[in-house]
Amino acid sequence: MEYLKKANPGTSDVDREVSDIVAGLLDDIKRDGENAVRALNENLDGYTGAVVVPEEAFAEAHKQLPDGVKDDLRFAHRRVTDFAMRQRDSIVEFETELADGLVGGQRLIPVSTAGCYVPGGRYAHAASAIMSAGTAQAAGVRNIVAATPGNAGGEVNPAILFALQLCGASAVLVAGGVQGIASLAYGLFSGRAADIVVGPGNRYVAEAKRQLFGAIGIDVIAGPTESLIIADAAADPAVVAADLAGQAEHGADSPVWLITTDRRLADAVLELMPRVIAALPEPARTAASSAWRDYGEVVLVDSREQACEVSDRYAAEHLHVQASDPGWWLERLNNYGSLFLGEETTVAFGDKCSGPNHILPTRRAARYTGGLSALNFIKVVSYQRMTRDAAAQVAPVAARISRLEGMEGHARTGDVRLRKYFPERQFQLHNEDVDWSPDNDPD
Repeated sequence: MEYLKKANPGTSDVDREVSDIVAGLLDDIKRDGENAVRALNENLDGYTGAVVVPEEAFAEAHKQLPDGVKDDLRFAHRRVTDFAMRQRDSIVEFETELADGLVGGQRLIPVSTAGCYVPGGRYAHAASAIMSAGTAQAAGVRNIVAATPGNAGGEVNPAILFALQLCGASAVLVAGGVQGIASLAYGLFSGRAADIVVGPGNRYVAEAKRQLFGAIGIDVIAGPTESLIIADAAADPAVVAADLAGQAEHGADSPVWLITTDRRLADAVLELMPRVIAALPEPARTAASSAWRDYGEVVLVDSREQACEVSDRYAAEHLHVQASDPGWWLERLNNYGSLFLGEETTVAFGDKCSGPNHILPTRRAARYTGGLSALNFIKVVSYQRMTRDAAAQVAPVAARISRLEGMEGHARTGDVRLRKYFPERQFQLHNEDVDWSPDNDPD
């Protein structure tokens, strides 16, 4: 393996600073509630309007948007919700008899309230509104509360409002950053505290979700967007360069990586990248230039097997294979947020409208989790029931294991049932071969 270009990010103490700032803001909001949110809206975003978006604002957004834009958002909504419903249908409720008289089952219960954060800073993330709220809608969530920033002119992006209306949002709050996440988590303005808060955002949003996790569920703690391309000699250098630059525009700290088995392709991409980035308009040009300079990497490998090994170590948020035999790569690659196979697709299609969700794990979290899906909004819960005869089979085993572990209270919940149901029968409730005295406690 040879690095033809290696990332060289600067050092920063920003994580600790962000953590402290977020903790202080969450304390303020928990103490002062809605008044704190209004103050932060004004101080941080210059927004002084109503926090809850009124019904007439949705009607106005509908009027403002060209029909073509609305049709595009409807297209994206259909694709994303169709894919999410198929995810929902991929797991089923069931009931089975595990033994005579012992029945176990599984139920799928949507959460009551989903909080969906929609960024609205440098870019108007209408697609993110669909990815989060539309997926919750497909999962069957009854209450969908969204939060998105307003601007100093007292406005919310009309495309975001239209998208959230398509997704059946119960309420939309004008609150960005930490105050938006806290409003969703604490049920401010809506009276509906979220069971789970999802959606991408900047480092302050990610840190607020991290600190609130446990009191609420979250999807992922997202870092900067990252994209990795695996390419062989058949790949088109111009397409590869365009795809890398396209993802680098997310921000100055967004990594883009190329792994290739072909040196000529690597050299061609390295030569093209400065020109492709220079042709972008601002602010994309500056963001992509910094991202490629500080975080871009090009890795030359000996074989496609080695390419898979290296890629799995990166565990990239987006993984795009532009190489022959896509089925082989699908079977061999394991760690990624979402996989794009072949030149005909690209990460931007998934980001906007093709169907699979674009809220994905970063910072190597793809080693142990996938991205947002309908299943994030659904609790997979179990139940059981049994006859008295089945209890006669289970209770003695449970009692003996409980006593093996030193949990006498657990054991006696089985004993009392056996005495009640079968007063004339004798059961072995102790394991005679185990001396479970305090001296033998393994702890």
